[in-house]
Amino acid sequence: MPLVTLADVLQPALKHGHAVAGLVTLGWEDMRAYVAAAEAENCAVILQAGPGCREHTPLPILGKMFRHLAEGASVPVVAHLDHGYTFEDCKIALDSGFTSIMFDGSRKPLAENIEETARIAEMAHAAGISCEGEIGFVGYADGEASAGTDPSEAAKFATQTGVDAMAISVGNVHLQQDKDGGLDEPRIRAIEAVTDTPLVIHGGSGVPMAQRTSLAQTSNICKFNIGTELRMAFGTALRTAVNSDPDRFDRNTILKDTHDPLVAATRTVLQAFKGASQ
Repeated sequence: MPLVTLADVLQPALKHGHAVAGLVTLGWEDMRAYVAAAEAENCAVILQAGPGCREHTPLPILGKMFRHLAEGASVPVVAHLDHGYTFEDCKIALDSGFTSIMFDGSRKPLAENIEETARIAEMAHAAGISCEGEIGFVGYADGEASAGTDPSEAAKFATQTGVDAMAISVGNVHLQQDKDGGLDEPRIRAIEAVTDTPLVIHGGSGVPMAQRTSLAQTSNICKFNIGTELRMAFGTALRTAVNSDPDRFDRNTILKDTHDPLVAATRTVLQAFKGASQ
């Protein structure tokens, strides 16, 4: 089926009590496995091109890859720009066939973040695609510290930008390799009380599985970004494939052995976000 927008998959998630996975891609092998897993679970999936992915492969190429996979898929697929830092980043993604763009102005002062995000949301909506923004700052494990989202600022941000989804900082961090932490549910509830915009959790790999399911079913969090967890699964599968036969040197042969393990790991991720009735 053709690509769909972020709003196309998040509004049903908000209404029916489930969440959609935003899966961080790095190349063809993981993109293909993510779509195969989504088909096996019969659920929508968001393919995300973040800064690391874009350093390796240009956005116009990524757009064609995402579109090719979506057109052959039996489930809805969103082509999403993750962490676009400039208007130009977002414009290139739009022109490359992406159906959703995330502008990250979270390091900027509130007024500047609102102004720039609103401008990009207007551009996206004029083109018939979706826009995600971020309020508060989601930090990095062993890196920049987070700044939690203020509910009153979230309400203002949602109203004045018109975004289709709003990433929030509620105890989540990027690049977390364990699930020992957890999200600040009282802060989530306070944000929900002042806006009905679908909420997004970046750094979802660090969220315990039970909390993922609970929040997917009972909160306005409609999108969890998952990257580190699946990159680790891919790395483990690749290491096993390389070490299984020291005489193999054809990378396509080696990479084929990562497909099934990555599909299995992705299915586990997707299952946690389903609604109670699914």
